Amino acid sequence: MSNSYLKAAFALLMSREDAALLREAEKAVDLLDTNGTDDELAAAYDTLDERFRAVFPPKGDNRFESFLELFEDWNFPYLDARIAIEDAEGEDNVRVTFTGDQFGVDQVAKLIFRACKAALPCGFAWSYGSDRLKVGDFGGGCVVITDEGIQWHTTQGILERAFKRLDVGAHEGLDGFVLATRDSTHGLSFWNNDNGFGSLATATVFTEAEAADFDKPIANDEPEWLALPAPTAV
Repeated sequence: MSNSYLKAAFALLMSREDAALLREAEKAVDLLDTNGTDDELAAAYDTLDERFRAVFPPKGDNRFESFLELFEDWNFPYLDARIAIEDAEGEDNVRVTFTGDQFGVDQVAKLIFRACKAALPCGFAWSYGSDRLKVGDFGGGCVVITDEGIQWHTTQGILERAFKRLDVGAHEGLDGFVLATRDSTHGLSFWNNDNGFGSLATATVFTEAEAADFDKPIANDEPEWLALPAPTAV
């Protein structure tokens, strides 16, 4: 018999408005925990702050469904995290700490994406383990949250990609492709979906499937796909 843990501890700087919205989210969890009827929950929803109702607009008979979308199991809508807010007088932002021994990685990441726009871009790491040295019971990962969405990375995924690079040529295109053209004055230019050809720093990265389906733009020099190199190990 062993005990397993999924742990995380990190802090973010965000606006007071976003921090207040986290408190409203905690209130919403408490209201849902009462197992009230749809009518009772609908009335309780109206007691929450106006900004909460704007971010999680009323949906469904109990009006909480847009908030419940944060959770995999709507019958157990718990954040599984302790949230501590440190509001230092005179500072522009507040420091919010998230901790937990059985941390709700998915729901916390989704809550930050929906409710804490002032904190973006941001991210956090998490780990899982056991109090016994049991093979396969250790690992972790990280979450990167931007205005565009949430990216999930696991240590197992990182390990698998590292092994793929051991095969001859397997690294080619593993990290995506960029579309390049050569200019007689500026040298190589790289395509980005927002502004056309420009610097490598702003290039759009395509998967192999996306590159195959992409209609190349017309340029003086025929654009060609270049595979990105493997990232430098740190």
